[in-house]
Amino acid sequence: MQFAQRLLSTRGGTIAVSVMAAVLAAVILVAYLHRYRDSVRNSGVPVTILVAKGLIEKGTSGDIIASSDLYQVSTLPKGEVADGAITDPASLKGRVTTADIFPGEQLTAANLETGGATSMANRITGDERAVTVPIDVAHGMVGEISAGDHVDIYGGFNVKKLNADGTPDTAAAERPVLKLLVADVLVLEAPDSGSNGIGASGGKSQLTLRMNDQQAATTAFSADNGILWAFLRPKVNADTTSPDIVSLETVLFGVPSVAVVKSLGGGR
Repeated sequence: MQFAQRLLSTRGGTIAVSVMAAVLAAVILVAYLHRYRDSVRNSGVPVTILVAKGLIEKGTSGDIIASSDLYQVSTLPKGEVADGAITDPASLKGRVTTADIFPGEQLTAANLETGGATSMANRITGDERAVTVPIDVAHGMVGEISAGDHVDIYGGFNVKKLNADGTPDTAAAERPVLKLLVADVLVLEAPDSGSNGIGASGGKSQLTLRMNDQQAATTAFSADNGILWAFLRPKVNADTTSPDIVSLETVLFGVPSVAVVKSLGGGR
């Protein structure tokens, strides 16, 4: 303190302090201008972000946004990118919208928070429907089908030959047939094996499947009027399944399925 007082008490000391202060101010100004130029330069750097393609309603899961192509990729200058903007579609997984997101609005961590996307309605979109059907011990892949698996759903029926007008021939004997109803169906929920799961003694358990609306109606009707089979598909490289029907004639005698269909009065 005494040194500073002595320094300022002389003309030369005062000039020296003034020069030092001016140099320090110049250094600070140069550093500020350098950082400002970098900030301006960086604000124009293009950044790829995700924006809403159309209205995305509150409560929509990020998985649905990604799988249903509800977003589009856009490029904006860095200075126009919102805080927490989502740049990678993979980041949508496990998130859910906290408010309506309007067309062209950026997808951000603020309007797409993690967690909360547990509602069944958040896992379907468009004409997709979730349908729950009963599966019994013998037909339900006991303990092997889990949520996230893909299955083929077959229906088994006892049918009679049809008359020309499409009504059943009451004099004809019933014939059992098995037919593919829907291929490559996503399992949304499946009970565990055990006392309350598929394979519970003497009863049926429920399998919740994702289908389109027509497939859901067909499957529901078949559950009420026939027997459903769930065939587990491979996780990868699953081949296309034939939609042909199976009957006693096709199994024992190799009769083409189309001939069986015609013999029952179908294919007119």
